[in-house]
Amino acid sequence: MIATALTTVVLAVLVIGAALAAWQSRRWLAGRPAAVGVVAGLRALPGRYLVDVHQVVGRTPFNARFHALAAGGFLAAVGLLVAMAVGLAGWRIVWLLLAVVLAAMLAGSLMVWHRRRVVRPRELSQGRFARLPVSLLGFSGSLLAVSLDQALGGVMPEVLALLLVAIAGLAMADLVWGVWKGPLKHAVHGALHLAFHPRPARFHDGKGRDTGLKPLALAPQQDAGTVEPGALGVERPVDFAWNRLLGFDACVQCGRCETACPAYAAGLPLNPKKLVQDLVIAMDGQASDAAYAGNPHPGRGVGKAHGGAALPLIGPDAMIHPDTLWSCTTCRACVQECPMMIEHVDAVVDLRRFQTLELGATPGKAAGMLEELRATDNPGGRALARRWDWAADLSLPRLPAGGSCDTLLWVGDGAFDLRVQRSLRALVVVLRRAGVDFAVLGDEELDCGDVARRLGDEATFQSLATRNVATLNSRRFARIVTADPHALHTLRNEYPAFGGNWAVVHHTALLLELISGGALTVTKPVGRSVTFHDPCYLGRYNGEIEAPRALLDAIGVQRREMLRSGLRSSCCGGGGGAPLTDVSGERRIPDVRMEHVRETGASMVAVACPNCALMLEGVVGPRPDVAEIAELVLAATETAR
Repeated sequence: MIATALTTVVLAVLVIGAALAAWQSRRWLAGRPAAVGVVAGLRALPGRYLVDVHQVVGRTPFNARFHALAAGGFLAAVGLLVAMAVGLAGWRIVWLLLAVVLAAMLAGSLMVWHRRRVVRPRELSQGRFARLPVSLLGFSGSLLAVSLDQALGGVMPEVLALLLVAIAGLAMADLVWGVWKGPLKHAVHGALHLAFHPRPARFHDGKGRDTGLKPLALAPQQDAGTVEPGALGVERPVDFAWNRLLGFDACVQCGRCETACPAYAAGLPLNPKKLVQDLVIAMDGQASDAAYAGNPHPGRGVGKAHGGAALPLIGPDAMIHPDTLWSCTTCRACVQECPMMIEHVDAVVDLRRFQTLELGATPGKAAGMLEELRATDNPGGRALARRWDWAADLSLPRLPAGGSCDTLLWVGDGAFDLRVQRSLRALVVVLRRAGVDFAVLGDEELDCGDVARRLGDEATFQSLATRNVATLNSRRFARIVTADPHALHTLRNEYPAFGGNWAVVHHTALLLELISGGALTVTKPVGRSVTFHDPCYLGRYNGEIEAPRALLDAIGVQRREMLRSGLRSSCCGGGGGAPLTDVSGERRIPDVRMEHVRETGASMVAVACPNCALMLEGVVGPRPDVAEIAELVLAATETAR
């Protein structure tokens, strides 16, 4: 009797849950088509969940333990209960095994209770999420008592046992209801998202890193005799590809992205968790964020945003305010921290593309910069020859079409800035000191297009990319070296889509190679306490965190690490065109980052990006010195040759 009642309840709840999940799928299937490898994705799902997801979850060991106990125990318990329904209910050993599984789940549930009801991290959403510990405890505790009783032969009064079964059924129903509207949406949608992810190469079964933006088709696409609409970017929720809508639905509102976001930390009107929830809520018929129970975008209350699946997402009273969209620095800290592998930055850029290309609504100084970039091929509107004023006395070798050299130096548009020119001069002197065969493009080097693309101007980016690729492909060289991580990322990861495939290295990797190989000798170790600020486009975008540190160690610094460093470094605020969009917050992002520097007690912060140098040197008041890493290498090796 008890076994029959229990298995009937479980199977009924599972059927209802499957129906709810299928009903929920209508939301994301309303999006644009997307090509996915269904069989390959489903086959890869277990590994992506057990390896990639748990690598992220494991960064917080307590969370990893309760997740494994509670979620693993629940899945194992449901599996055993289904097995009982097909004939194993009479075996005491099965009941005993179920009791062991439920005991593990109960332990995990108590840990969830402690986190949500005692610790109560600020980033966790409340609302229906607050019921999660009660449901987990109700299911595991009630069934643990029943399973132990059945393993001992059934000594409990039947009425009490049935009551416990009913409690477990209600608790399970609440958990399954969460698949539709609550905290367990990621259990179904998250699994499907991992299988049909828009960036499958980012998982361990792919190349492990996939950060380049995908080209936008700028002309109407011909397909089976029909022409797709010519809208560029995303205006409405249904303009996203269906698997991106699925990805938004995978959000469990854990708040990890919120705690990592530099814009949120500085009080700019952006909370990446709320942004994703805005996109989720917008798929409802009469969308409103009034029921959102997490932290809002700073400076913007909850309940004023409205929208719908076929309504524009961006606007003063729409689901996403323009200031929220343009606050993002595209640093990918949110993506790095998300346990469900949601691609926040891709969504931001898709939305910006429509605003820039279709509406011409790029804010602040960004619109003027884009106009100058289109007219002169550099964001400052200056003559390309002025890029080399700083090197008038250096006689830099120019690489003509058909020419060859070992190393092509890409200086980037930082070369127009006096501060960046100092570090470029240091790099050139060091390369010559080491005997490197290098040359530059001269006036034929155009802006790489990084800022234009992040601001949504895909047309200008593609124009620059195709011309730069043609220029580079007309020369022969072994590698490109650059001191600009944004140029590094663009040339290495985004130009291949336009026919550019070269070895591209950051100058820290090259300088380390020169010292390690004996081409440079350290004669005057730096000797100062130094902390290294990881550029977002070098670390998170390209995975290079070791070379700069090994280089600093090689030149004799006393290295100190910031709490937020490496792949989890905090942004300087200089990426994604953020300095041009004029969105104000409570503080400046570089001021927040400089606080992290001060906390180390280091007398100097070393940087390896022109944007980082400019942003951190712009911090006013007493602060540690800011030095570009090539300048430190020059000082440490100045009497070497």
